[in-house]
Amino acid sequence: MRPDRLMRDGEPVRLDDWIDEDGPTPGLEALATHAPKWRQWLGPVLSFAIVGAVLFKIGGIDFAHIAGMLPANPLFWMAFAAAYMAQPVTEWLIFRRLWSLPGTAILPLMRKQVGNEILLGYIGEVYFYGWARRHADLVAAPFGAIKDVTILSAMLGNLTTVAALVIGWPLLAELPQGLHVQALSGSIGVVVVTSLVVMLFRHKLFSLPRRELWFVSAMHLVRILGFTVLSAAMWHLLVPSVALSSWVMLATLRLLVSRLPLIPNKELVFAGLALFLIGRNASAADAMALMAGLFLVTHLIVGVALGVGELVGTARKAATA
Repeated sequence: MRPDRLMRDGEPVRLDDWIDEDGPTPGLEALATHAPKWRQWLGPVLSFAIVGAVLFKIGGIDFAHIAGMLPANPLFWMAFAAAYMAQPVTEWLIFRRLWSLPGTAILPLMRKQVGNEILLGYIGEVYFYGWARRHADLVAAPFGAIKDVTILSAMLGNLTTVAALVIGWPLLAELPQGLHVQALSGSIGVVVVTSLVVMLFRHKLFSLPRRELWFVSAMHLVRILGFTVLSAAMWHLLVPSVALSSWVMLATLRLLVSRLPLIPNKELVFAGLALFLIGRNASAADAMALMAGLFLVTHLIVGVALGVGELVGTARKAATA
């Protein structure tokens, strides 16, 4: 476990002062036992919220249509599993290095991903922070590490957005409906300015050592590039008549469009890019729709399974208390 900082009696205390070689000291156990009530209820509340969101969204999913398009190719499902688990696995590797987490910590990271995707952006980080504080025997003062990991994720997303813009500029410039120059320039400006602000104030923003920051950045970059390549591979497996290189370009442009903040009607812009790049191809359109539906359905299934599991665990603890 990496040393972090706590406060005791108004003075900073190193984690090493709270933990000896035989395990957590009573002081650290007390930190977990007497956590604020909101942290103790954050998990169950998020579970109820996820289940509610599932019930709300499930009615808009055409399961019959999705089932009719499901491929039998095992390579597709291997790629899909890798793409879906890319974020929780890379984050587990990150926090495993920082906190020496056990393998079971992948579950709260999966719930973190589901919360961000089907509820509200960054609600997953709030949940994971609460989970980390409830497990003070594993993690002490987790805010700094979670903050650094989140900021670096956004920064690497910005860098890949700029790279995707450079790669895809010839296609963007030739789109019939195009992107408004003002909106595009403004989006680029927001991306660049936010990245520069982070770099300028990095000594005040980041709390992890430089070596750990480089490791976190590398893992985020691997995740982003890996997800893009896997998305292209899945589209190609669904529609092999379209060249893999075209799918890779389309996946890169999708990454670009999804991250530009001032571009209205992003789905319409992406549809225009797909039409321009691969032409009028009904199978390709179905493949992209299937991918979107599969990720949503998987989020819902994982969210319900993990949410119900946490609610059952909370009820058991309350019954035995």
